[in-house]
Formats: sequence, structure tokens, C-alpha cells
Amino acid sequence: MSSKTDLSPETPAYVVPEGNLVPVSDHLNSLATIPPSRMFLIKKSLKVYQDNYPGEAIFDASQGDGGASLPGVAPEILQRAAELQFEHGTGYDMPFGTPKFREVVVENYWQIDSSLGFGPANVTGTVGGRDALVKAYQAMLNLGTGQVGDFIVVSRVPWISYNWGPYGIGANVMLAPGRPEEGWKYTTEGIKACVDMAAKSGRKIAGLVITCPDNPTGRTISMEEQAELGRFALENGVAFVLFDWIYHYVTDEAPMDLNKFLGMFAPEERQRIMVMDGLTKSLGASNIRSAHLIASEEVTKFIVARASHNVIPPYFSLSVAQAAYEMGYAKACRNIVEPTNASRNVLKSFLDENGFEYIIGKGYYAFINVGQWVNAKGWADTEEMGQYLAEAHGLAVVPGSFFSSFGGDWIRYSYATPAERTIGAAKRLIEGLKALEK
Repeated sequence: MSSKTDLSPETPAYVVPEGNLVPVSDHLNSLATIPPSRMFLIKKSLKVYQDNYPGEAIFDASQGDGGASLPGVAPEILQRAAELQFEHGTGYDMPFGTPKFREVVVENYWQIDSSLGFGPANVTGTVGGRDALVKAYQAMLNLGTGQVGDFIVVSRVPWISYNWGPYGIGANVMLAPGRPEEGWKYTTEGIKACVDMAAKSGRKIAGLVITCPDNPTGRTISMEEQAELGRFALENGVAFVLFDWIYHYVTDEAPMDLNKFLGMFAPEERQRIMVMDGLTKSLGASNIRSAHLIASEEVTKFIVARASHNVIPPYFSLSVAQAAYEMGYAKACRNIVEPTNASRNVLKSFLDENGFEYIIGKGYYAFINVGQWVNAKGWADTEEMGQYLAEAHGLAVVPGSFFSSFGGDWIRYSYATPAERTIGAAKRLIEGLKALEK
């Protein structure tokens, strides 16, 4: 075969050898259309209430944005980040961020024990959690199974973007078995059922995503249980397990201990797990878009190589993280974590007093069963309930049906607000449900 240098200037040339060309497939013609997230449309229904009842208070228990409902990033952190940006300049950085960012993630934030085999080279900065997840999915497919069309497994009632983020880059999504009375949590039996179901269709499981605290349910499980599920998945042929810990600092207990967690896996198993964390929730830094992945060097190098051709994290997001981590993260995130913890306590008491079935662990959310009122009205699911509560009672919540059909009797209620706002919203919920009984 002639080399490219032997080709005539008039002859087109492939960038890669012919044997490495992407195979032709018409599967794009049969894919389902990826819908836009309806999360950004919920507030439109509140506008109907405001127009009908001008001057009346409204309550937004739909959001997951501590930068909007709580004070957000502390001014001194933003000031320090701006100083770092000024000192650093505005030239290109590396696709993983900066060496300093990697260093503070390892040394200041996680304080990783190097004997576990993880250090700065295992850190990749990303443009928020969605960017981190998409890059992780790509690594799962390419390094894990080597096949487009294999599965990413998520919980029975997952965060909306878990349904569509993998699908957009060529992975199918499977909802694991789970029971509502158990918060749809994973079981080893359920994970095995997913592996078996994939095999029946000639596919494999490229990745399992374990989120703790969970979105949308708020369900929390121990590190030990997470590790048990992860090890079982790897032993049964799942290529990678990703632990999404973006909410883990929003707790009245201890945040996750990465050293302890990594120690629960054998060295060879650590090469097949990923941990995602960032500033979005615990620092209220939604529009700063800062997250990071901890993964094996093989995965990190793969992600960084691809990031060099597409999305590189902006320095300011890295500088906010650096400033917060150097301050001591427990102190940095106090103005988000403390009021959210207080709201969780008062909401739990309120739900108990009013006889609700609910799930509430840590993080931002309670998942509340309102199925009896949905069924009494003859509604198909809680989408109509969400519209009714917003338009008639000035309360925005997220219908559980937005996450999957299995959440159709439930609503997600965010308590990432001051306690008095959380209770005000809860009283509106009671008001709205009682009005349906008349």
C-alpha cells in the first residue's frame, strides 16, 4: 500500500489508516430523539400563579441550585479566585486543568494516601458534572467493552440526564431493578439481572453509576454498601463503576473518605472505578461549572487526550476550586451545607407529622409519594400534579415522572433553602393536596 506521501496532491487522504475508519452504520436514523430537560421549564408554571395572584409568595422546591436559593459561593472565595486568575493570566491550560489544581485536589481536598496508587496524575478537571460524566461514559465504552451500543446501568428512578447523556454518545441505558419501598436502591441480584439481560441481547455492561446521596430520591447508602455493590459488579463483568459523589458534603454526618473507600478495593479493581465530585452542589457553584474525576491513569490519559480536541476546563472554575480547597472545604461550603441540613431536619419532622411516605437521606432532596391524590384525580402521573401545584398554589416541585415512569406517583422536593422557606413550601404542598380532596 502506498504511503500518504506517495499520493498525488489531487487525491483525498484519510486521517487514519483504512482499517481504523469508523464503520458505516445507519443506526442514527433509528435513534430516539433526545428531549431537552424539562427541569428548566418548571418555573414557567410559577409565572401563571404570579400573574393570577400578584404579590403572593411563591415557593420553589424544584431546584437543585444552592447558588440561587442559598448564598452560593462565599465572596472571599470568589475574590481569591479572581486574584488567582489575575496572577495566572489567560493563556491555554492543560486539558486536565493545571498541575496546581491536580495537586490541591489530591493534597488539600481528598488528602489521598499515595500508597493506594492514586495521585495527581489520576485527576481530571472538567466543566461541571455533566462534562465529567460524558467523558467517563466514553472511556467506559472505548476502554471497557470496545463496543458502541453497550449499556450504562443507572437506578430505577435516575437523574434525568443519566437517561440521555450516555445515549448521546452511543451507549444504551438500562434501569436496574429496584423497589419503591426501598428507595429503588441497587441490589446484587438486580445488578446480576442487568448483566444477564444485556447478554441476551448480545451486549455488555460498560458501566454502572452509583450516586450517593442520590438524585432524585435523596437516598443514602454507606461507603461499605457502595463498595460491595461495586465489587460485585466488577466480578460479574461490568467494565467500570462510577461513583457520583457530587452531593456528599451536603450532610450532617461525615463526607466520603476516599482513602478508606479505595482501600475497600483490590489494586486491580481500583483501575476500574471512577469517582466524580465537584463544586456545583456543596458550594452552590452551579454556573462556575467545576468538577473532577478520579480514575486510573489509563482512563485519565484517554480522557485528557480527547479533551485536548474538545472541551478544556476554564481556569476560573479551577481557581474557585483551588481557593475553596485551600481554605478547607468544610469551612468553604458551610453557608450551603448548614442551612440545608437544618431544612432537612424540619422537613423530615413535617412529613412525619403529616403521614407522608417519603425518602430522605442526605443531599438536597426528599422524594414524596403523592400517588393517592394523583389517582383520585385520574391523572396519569405527577406531571399534571406538578403543573397544578405551581399554577394554582405557587409551589414548584419536580414530578417524579420526569425521571422515569417508575417515579410516576412521586415528586422531588428540594430543601436546599432556608428552613423557613422549606416549611413554607411544605405548607403549600398540604394546601394544594387538601384542595384536591374537596
